[in-house]
Amino acid sequence: MPDIMSRPLIRERGVEGARQLEASVSDPSTPVVGILGTGDFSRSLARRLMASGYQVVVGSRTPKRFVALFPEEIEVTTQLEAVTQADLVFVAVYPEHHSTLVELKPALAGKILVDVSNSICISKGPSNAELLADYFPESSVVKGFNTISAWTLQMGPRDGGRQVFLCSNSQKAKNTVKSLCHRMGFIPVDMGLLSSSLEIENMPLYLFPSWRTPVLVTFSLFIFFYLYNFLRDVLQPLVTEKKSVFYKMPIEVVNVTLPSVALVMLSLVYLPGLFAAFLQLRSGTKYNRFPNWLDRWLTMRKQLGLCSFLCSVLHAVYSLCLPLRKSARFKLINMAYKQVKIGIEDSWVDEEVWRMELYLSVGIMALGLLSLLAVTSLPSVANTINWREFSFIQSSLGYCALFMATTHTLLYGWNRAFDPKQYRLYMPPTFVLVLIPPFVVLLGRLALCLPCVAERLRKIRRGWERSRNVCFTLPSEGYCNGLEDISNV
Repeated sequence: MPDIMSRPLIRERGVEGARQLEASVSDPSTPVVGILGTGDFSRSLARRLMASGYQVVVGSRTPKRFVALFPEEIEVTTQLEAVTQADLVFVAVYPEHHSTLVELKPALAGKILVDVSNSICISKGPSNAELLADYFPESSVVKGFNTISAWTLQMGPRDGGRQVFLCSNSQKAKNTVKSLCHRMGFIPVDMGLLSSSLEIENMPLYLFPSWRTPVLVTFSLFIFFYLYNFLRDVLQPLVTEKKSVFYKMPIEVVNVTLPSVALVMLSLVYLPGLFAAFLQLRSGTKYNRFPNWLDRWLTMRKQLGLCSFLCSVLHAVYSLCLPLRKSARFKLINMAYKQVKIGIEDSWVDEEVWRMELYLSVGIMALGLLSLLAVTSLPSVANTINWREFSFIQSSLGYCALFMATTHTLLYGWNRAFDPKQYRLYMPPTFVLVLIPPFVVLLGRLALCLPCVAERLRKIRRGWERSRNVCFTLPSEGYCNGLEDISNV
């Protein structure tokens, strides 16, 4: 009996350059997928299809030129021969070249065309897929795979986005492409008819659409607090004492600004939930729509929280770098020299020591909780926990993080809020302004925890309406159906 393991898996190329799988590997029932185009996306797509068990044939205007760019088991031939062999064809050429494929119309009649093209700018229509459907009215055009990068196709769905948005006027063609997506390891998302192709084509062109407002708010707060600290800590000594301390601008002023932005941004994460709860208490029902501004605010809480986490991490890094500065070393030497000169042997102050120890300890705990919130907001982590666990981390531990961060700021301020010398140019210390939003949020949360308020809100969240006389009985205290506690806002 011959040893089949000693035989080569792939045959050598023939005289004409056609390359086929060994008979022991090829299955006549395996669908043949054609690809028109030989670019980076085409090569990655061909490899992924081949790894998924499909027979792949690539069509090119100059097959001999690109034959070496593809694996041996993928056939590279002319466009006409490729579409003749294939049951399903990926059109992976630039949209401006779609018109050059018209000569293939007879061979493409009755076949499925998958348009993977994107526009170079956000378009208002018609879409590339709709134009392709006009060129080939006898074919079934499916829009898809344009939101998947060549890197994702090459590395596999575990290392990139898994969703593939699809739309087509032919449900049968769309179902065929769905099966192909599942076999390749991706998740198809049905977007309806081909008229939705414009929306799919514009998806990759948006630059962080859900991040624009959070980033703008973060940047605006940073500019405000930086200018505020600059006036107090840099400009005021120059005006009143003729003392230049502009060296503080790169490190010290930034390090005071970052935690201010972080605490305000963290407060903005939980403030819309309080607004929503109080609106429901006021209206006596959960079936009224929130204002548009509140809806948008609620949907951007994740981004606001991650911006807060970024500022917190930067604040920690800047704080660790403070002792490394030359200015800090000169100040330390000057202070030691003055103490020696006036004969002070022991400069220990218990109050200052305890304040700093508590300040650092609480700050570290706050940063740790913020790190946990940031990690669990990642889809890869959030998918591994259930909704109750996610709600507990993001709500309960989130308020703990806000409380710790607020305590961290209070320990930083200590009794300086009552020192008239701290009100330079009649401007209160920065931490006084920063503490306003978190105090509002924590007090609002405390109000919702009052038994009478929590009971009423819990009834509303479970369907009770004040304007309707409905007999309504809440479950007993021991009853639990796995739903999130309504006090978590």
